[in-house]
Amino acid sequence: MDVDEFLPLVLPAVMACAARPLSGRLPPRTATWLLTVTGTLLALASTATLAVFALGGALRLPLIARLGHLSGHVLRDGAQPVPAVAAVAALALFTSLGSAGYAMATQARALLDGARTARGLPGEGELAVVADDAADAFALPGRPGRIVVSTGMLAVLDPAERDVLLAHERAHLAGRHHLFRTAAHLAAAVNPLLWPLRGAVVYATERWADESAAARTGRERAARAIGKAALARSHRPGPSGASALGIGTAPARRGGHRPGPLPRRVAALLAPPPPRRVLLVAATLALAALSVLAANDGAFDLHQLIEHAQAG
Repeated sequence: MDVDEFLPLVLPAVMACAARPLSGRLPPRTATWLLTVTGTLLALASTATLAVFALGGALRLPLIARLGHLSGHVLRDGAQPVPAVAAVAALALFTSLGSAGYAMATQARALLDGARTARGLPGEGELAVVADDAADAFALPGRPGRIVVSTGMLAVLDPAERDVLLAHERAHLAGRHHLFRTAAHLAAAVNPLLWPLRGAVVYATERWADESAAARTGRERAARAIGKAALARSHRPGPSGASALGIGTAPARRGGHRPGPLPRRVAALLAPPPPRRVLLVAATLALAALSVLAANDGAFDLHQLIEHAQAG
């Protein structure tokens, strides 16, 4: 087997290390699209590679070879994975597919529940104010999408800060940010090495909404309002309806010495917008393309082997 056939299994780890820096160094809209597309391609490529390894090993089994009318001599001479590698690949493949199926069902249920909740909220406009002393605010995608704000949150913010909050949540709905987050969640379910992409995409979509609000209200005002709302929301006990959808204002809690999402978001708003980094984007896309090409080469080699075995 060629070494490059293992690239789709290795490159997701490289992307996992790059996810957090990319989410902060690129414009948030660009970072969101780049991380989501790259993560999806890497997940598909790694799954395809596992399938090639597992099938290549299965073809060596006498029963499979007879059922496929394949020449055992050709199969033995072909460059196929050793049985141990094939067995591990098969186990990883079934685990990946099972995890992906569970994640798809969970995300679909969450989106349906969110849409149902949005339809049942009081009022007919975009904004739904709920009587609750705890500070809370989130967007619920649906047809139509709704912005839910508690009376406790409204009491915390002044009128200008409320405008920032509403602009932020409208940007979540307009940008369909729940779809990006769902895609990142599924990619991580398919390949656990891509798990850091989930947090990176969440951060990038929050930054996208922050920048949209700042464009309407000013960067300093947006930074002050978003920080104030997020800190107030962090004191709310228990998860809200937005938690399953990943669309809320609560800052994620994290350990270690690196700053968490909220300080990074506020600092980003107080600084100039990040520049376009064409070379960084191109390098990341090249990483994904390399993984897809390597997976395609592996599948092509297996196809050629099967044809030769059937002819032999």
